[in-house]
Amino acid sequence: MATSGTTTFESGFYIDDVITEAYERIGRFDYSGNDIKTARRSLNIMFQEWGNRGLHFWEVKNNSITLVDGQAEYTMYRSATDGTSDGLTFETSSSLSSIATTISTNLTSTNQLPSSGVISIGSENIFYPQQIFIFNSGNLQISNVVRGYNGTTASTYLSGTSANTITNGVDDILEAVYRNSTAVDFSLTKINRSLYQGLSSKTDTGTPTQYFVQRFIDRVTITLYLTPGSTEAGNFINYYYVSRIQDSGAYTNTPDVPYRFVPCMVSGLSYYLAQKFKPELVQQMKLLYEDELKRALEEDGSSSSTFITPKSYYPNV
Repeated sequence: MATSGTTTFESGFYIDDVITEAYERIGRFDYSGNDIKTARRSLNIMFQEWGNRGLHFWEVKNNSITLVDGQAEYTMYRSATDGTSDGLTFETSSSLSSIATTISTNLTSTNQLPSSGVISIGSENIFYPQQIFIFNSGNLQISNVVRGYNGTTASTYLSGTSANTITNGVDDILEAVYRNSTAVDFSLTKINRSLYQGLSSKTDTGTPTQYFVQRFIDRVTITLYLTPGSTEAGNFINYYYVSRIQDSGAYTNTPDVPYRFVPCMVSGLSYYLAQKFKPELVQQMKLLYEDELKRALEEDGSSSSTFITPKSYYPNV
């Protein structure tokens, strides 16, 4: 059996391919530019609907927030145009040229920085993959970074320039820990609004033990209890969050989904397009879509060990 030798089909399966396949499934082979535009709009609506379909593990990401004395609430915005999100703040420990691909920081532990992400320095965004190590002076160095990320311009920076990690598009906070200066973690309990409202002395300072999450249109906030004080300032909240699914954007983009969700993505778009162009196929397309989405959601996940224990029953006790 001849094979291609590659396993990256989804990396070259562009938005226009998704649209073409979806139209072919409902029997439309001739369509105009406006039909392509409406298909992309339907695809974006479907991606938003997926956000109500449970937890998508490929969108679970990690970040940290540097705590500030007396500040209990921290904000993560939908996008950079909505505001500047709170994140991990640090400084460069040496100068940085506009073409340098290694950043030296004053951080002292790999646990302080997410394994990959985007850093904001001045007006520049810098993307870094998972190339992180401690160099001789004991500070954290980030290598193989991509300069001028997100259409920004690479610049030159002096040692001691302030920088911070960028966290945009947060949909919800899954879990969080309080992390001290020696990278020791202490679990935080997530509570709802009613429990937070019932807490007395919300301005009391100390080591946080609980947090409350509010989800707004353009931002998500995390409110800590207790409020960090001077002892906790400079330490961190490390958290895992669900990120929003990216929209389709240009027709030459590849969808922001793993290969497991490609079949249900195409079936879903066929279902959405059938509602507009082929009403007689709506129920058929819906059944196919729901079946493939169900399989994708069941397969996607974070596996762990399973333990089965017998149930104990003591009728005379």
